[in-house]
Amino acid sequence: MNDWLSLGLGALASEGLKLLIAEAKKVLAFKSVSNELASDMEFLLAVITQIESLQDVMELQDFKDMIVEARVVVQECSRVKKWNLVLKSKYTRKVMEINRKMFKFCQVQLQLLLFRNQLQSNNDLQIINKKLDLLSVSPPSPVFSKRCSVPKLNTVLVGLDWPLMELKKKLLGNSVVVVSGPPGCGKTTLVTQLCDDEEIKGEFKKIFFSVVSNTPNFRAIVQNLLQDNGYGAITFDDDSQAETGLRDLLEELTKDGPILLVLDDVWRGSEFLLRKFQIELEGYKMLVTSRFDFSSLWSTYHLETLKDEDAKALLIQWASPPLHTSQDEYEDLIQKILKRCNGFPLVIEVVGISLKGKALYLWKGQVESWSEGETILGNAHTNVLERLKPSFNALEPHLKECFLDMGSFLEDQKIRASLIIDVWVELYGRGSTSTNMYMKYLNDLASQNLIKLVPLGTNEYEDGFYNELLVTQHDILRELAIFQSELEPILERKKLNLEIREDNYPDWCLNLRQPINARLLSIYTDDLFSSNWLEMDCPNVEALVLNVSSSDYALPSFIAGMKKLKVLTITNHGFYPTRLSNFSCLSSLPNLKRIRLEKVSVTLLDIPRLQLGSLKKLSLLMCSFGEVFYETEEIDVSKALPSLQEIDIDYCYDLVELPYWVSEVVSLKTLSITNCDKLSILPEDMGNLSKLEMLRLCSCNNLSELPQEIGKLEKLKKIWMRKYTGCKLPDSVTNLENLEVKCDEETGFLWERLKPKMINLRVVKEEIEHNLNWLQTF
Repeated sequence: MNDWLSLGLGALASEGLKLLIAEAKKVLAFKSVSNELASDMEFLLAVITQIESLQDVMELQDFKDMIVEARVVVQECSRVKKWNLVLKSKYTRKVMEINRKMFKFCQVQLQLLLFRNQLQSNNDLQIINKKLDLLSVSPPSPVFSKRCSVPKLNTVLVGLDWPLMELKKKLLGNSVVVVSGPPGCGKTTLVTQLCDDEEIKGEFKKIFFSVVSNTPNFRAIVQNLLQDNGYGAITFDDDSQAETGLRDLLEELTKDGPILLVLDDVWRGSEFLLRKFQIELEGYKMLVTSRFDFSSLWSTYHLETLKDEDAKALLIQWASPPLHTSQDEYEDLIQKILKRCNGFPLVIEVVGISLKGKALYLWKGQVESWSEGETILGNAHTNVLERLKPSFNALEPHLKECFLDMGSFLEDQKIRASLIIDVWVELYGRGSTSTNMYMKYLNDLASQNLIKLVPLGTNEYEDGFYNELLVTQHDILRELAIFQSELEPILERKKLNLEIREDNYPDWCLNLRQPINARLLSIYTDDLFSSNWLEMDCPNVEALVLNVSSSDYALPSFIAGMKKLKVLTITNHGFYPTRLSNFSCLSSLPNLKRIRLEKVSVTLLDIPRLQLGSLKKLSLLMCSFGEVFYETEEIDVSKALPSLQEIDIDYCYDLVELPYWVSEVVSLKTLSITNCDKLSILPEDMGNLSKLEMLRLCSCNNLSELPQEIGKLEKLKKIWMRKYTGCKLPDSVTNLENLEVKCDEETGFLWERLKPKMINLRVVKEEIEHNLNWLQTF
């Protein structure tokens, strides 16, 4: 470096140029750039030497200064490693800047010197200009296309103040935050607004925004980031090079201040991509939006749909009142539209735009068409379908089937997970009764924001008991499930919904002459339905979901022809229990394995009368039984219900005692009685249940003691007992071996004192906190 510092007033520019050429040829990391620089400087050397032989060297001082500057850059280039693409790009730009200065020198000062000393020839000048001109454009100039700039908001912003504040707080406290929610709920809008927030812009020196979508390209995103920061078009041979380039870039940028990287619309399966961007670096944060749930991996903000007031404000902004309408009439229409949109920003926007400036009769027509069953996903609002459908397409085949099944349940309902799992076990179980896999399916759908799981307590769900877990689904996602199910002709559909209002059937039912091919049939009837059934041939139905609302309901006789029927669920959505009749049509169905009744009135003796040889599970939820009769007729229960393994009774308020026949179901493995306040006694003959493995007794406050014969249940290995502080345990329980008791703290004391007398007794105390979600299901 001392040789270069000596290039003062008396030194020759040609000598400095020789040193520069020699140094440039040594820089291996910039082989193509440095060789071209050396080549051009060698050509220029001959011209400079001629000038020096005839001219005072002082006139070449500016050129000597450029040579010194170039020497410094070349020395810095020599320290850059071949693999460091970011620094290579940075110093390539510095070399380009030196070329630009030399080109400018040659255009003006060099030509003047040549002319003054009569050394100029047109040929020499053309060659010099050509050489330097080529050098000045190779490599290409950096491109500033702003591929990763934050998009401009072009939508109405309503209801995001609170989410913005919550997200800001979460982002400032975490290095990676994921905003999760179903498609069209406003995730991108929220994040874009966050990037435009004055506090956030003050917190971060630079904010980059890149859309990932369902076809992620890590190298392309890194290339765009580099180009946005003036590093030219860099090509990576593999992801490893891109990772190095990304880290180098971020390390360089964070020297000037904190950096925020936003990755928008990240899909499931892109976790590997997020991990590549997740670099532990002071001053670097990452914000992600996704219709999928990554809460097990990163801090997550779940964006909910709009609250009523915000939804109304958004709709009003998109659609002004129609002309010649009263305020009351307008308010009524608004409320009906909002009920349909259910707080979904995308749907509100689409519907609002479609009604903007339209006449009053068109507003009314839209509302009436919905009441007649028209879907928002129809031709008038195809862009809603376009936004939602990719979420369905991304599902694995088995999850597509499960998602489509969700259209069989009514809108705006909290569905017990146990109901859905009962259906799935029989439709997709291939003989297995394990529920763990189907619980996973529910979690998979929830993780993709296609359903929502609402726990009633904080306890883990195990042993196939899911009554304390609710499932909800936004109406527009339910419509998506129905829309996808209805793409096939009616008679060819695997899943079929039949809606009967009063006694009016859809047109396709009126002239039905061919069998229905569906495996899953869902029938809804309103509170005015008189049980006036049309005959239907449904030979392939394996799951029948009946949603009823009337106070009296006769089961359709055509059920008797469903010889493949495996699971029947009857759910009453009315206020009082529905009185069921024609129960006998279920008699002798050869494959019926599960019956689930919810909020119906039924006589318990009706069950063994059905003679259901394949029935494995009976679930009774919020049912009314009236008086329990004993010994009214002789029924051999072991023959009438030879396969029954599980009885689940929950929230049956008028159940005082179990019917006698329960103690005669010798095949029974699980007996669950929960939240039955009037239950005061269990059958004394419980000792007959020689195969019973699990007994669940929770919140049956009047049950004061367990029957003495419980000690005979040699296979009983699990007992769940909660809120039984005053319950008396008979001495016979000490005969039970290897027993696990799950209970609350107070009930645990009853069992703890028996440990010295019992073999391998294990008491697991759990404090269960319930929320009030269950109140909204009644």
